[in-house]
Amino acid sequence: MPRQNVFIKISGDLFERNSVLHAIAVLTQEYFVVVCIGGGTQINDTFQKRGFDLGKHGPLGRETNTFEERQVARDVLERNKAALQDLLADRKIPATVIIPVLELGSVLSHVNGDTMIEAAYLGFDQLYVYTQSDRVQKKLERFERLPKVQVIGFSE
Repeated sequence: MPRQNVFIKISGDLFERNSVLHAIAVLTQEYFVVVCIGGGTQINDTFQKRGFDLGKHGPLGRETNTFEERQVARDVLERNKAALQDLLADRKIPATVIIPVLELGSVLSHVNGDTMIEAAYLGFDQLYVYTQSDRVQKKLERFERLPKVQVIGFSE
């Protein structure tokens, strides 16, 4: 029987925590793991430093106004991706890391990481949302109609 697939969406606020890295490592012992790394807090910080409007956050995520904003947001996510890949490699944890950005033709289309869970739902056997403890209830409500999704809260 082929190895089952697991999709994990991790908040950009959590990925450097040992407890999160350990949780990923445990799953990779049994499953093929794909990790989608977020970065909302880091994007907000970068937007504020550059004087960009934080934008409207609709049901699908941040709505940006310009190509430059989309590039900056993608760059933040790519830095998070590279940092997580390095952490996983240092610990010999075999997982694939992606960011919630789609390139549709020549258009960058940012997708909220939670929306990526929904997009990945049919292709994966198990899906996890790793989030901060104070965000668990909101995530549980969002995914209550998707029985394969488990929300895991991590505290400081």
